Amino acid sequence: MVKTVRICLLTLAALALSTALRAEAINPSAPDRRLAAADPSTINWARLAEDADEMAQQAPASGSAGSTAAQPPAVAPASAQPVAQEKNQHEKAEEQIKEQEQQRVLGVVPSFNVSYRSDAVSLTGMQKMRVAFRSSVDPATFGIALVVAGYHEAANDVNFGWGAKGYGQRAGAAYLDAFDGTMLGNGILPALLHQDPRYFRLGHGSRTHRLGYAISTSFICKHDNTGKWEPNYSNVLGNIASGAISNLYYPNSNSGFGLTITNGMIVTAEGTLGAIFQEFWPDVSRKLFHKDPTHGRDAQASPATGQKANKP
Repeated sequence: MVKTVRICLLTLAALALSTALRAEAINPSAPDRRLAAADPSTINWARLAEDADEMAQQAPASGSAGSTAAQPPAVAPASAQPVAQEKNQHEKAEEQIKEQEQQRVLGVVPSFNVSYRSDAVSLTGMQKMRVAFRSSVDPATFGIALVVAGYHEAANDVNFGWGAKGYGQRAGAAYLDAFDGTMLGNGILPALLHQDPRYFRLGHGSRTHRLGYAISTSFICKHDNTGKWEPNYSNVLGNIASGAISNLYYPNSNSGFGLTITNGMIVTAEGTLGAIFQEFWPDVSRKLFHKDPTHGRDAQASPATGQKANKP
């Protein structure tokens, strides 16, 4: 290793010397001191060899010849920094989604689309679709459809007929209503319009203020990029589109433009009631069951912080 470094240094010195001499031959008008500096007789070769030995001893014991000492530290290109930041945000969103998928009311009803965090990051379009689909295929969603079918069976407000067949048709229609509304209003349209479909719980303030906030979230939502509140086109248009799709599987006597608007309004009202329930459910749970669904996040965030994060 020492011999190799010495040979390299001596070679470089010889090349530098020959270059200087060639330059003097081409340009004879150069100052005389340059000739003196390039004169081989004036070079202390013994001193140059000692310097080469000293540099070789300071070099690392492993690696290719002279490569480690001459190479500058690797610096990540500037274009890679936004990619790293985006990756970190994506990973943080995945962690928050995993937290949301553990949220259930009474351990049964899913609350996957509710966030108790004031520092929640925006979701990607695929993440929104995945959360919406996860909610749509949850066993509790099928159970709720069966309950809704029983209500419609008792009220006989849809002309599906009686008996097991009619009840099955009502249950299927109720599930499709929920599936269409969830996928369109919480998945597809938010992904296209860059709107956050989640309900961000306020968790503080007067009951009247919190009630008004919960109701307003059916008509306003946060934008992904700016974080500012804007009209909730995703929810409103998703509910109307869901009502329009329901014309495909409801009886002709119950279909038409009226059904489209009616079902859209019903789904919107159900979403509003759900938002009110999600706003006050942690209070009820802590008082009656001594369990905190927010895992202490109400206590961690001051009212000022929460107002800034959630105020419409």
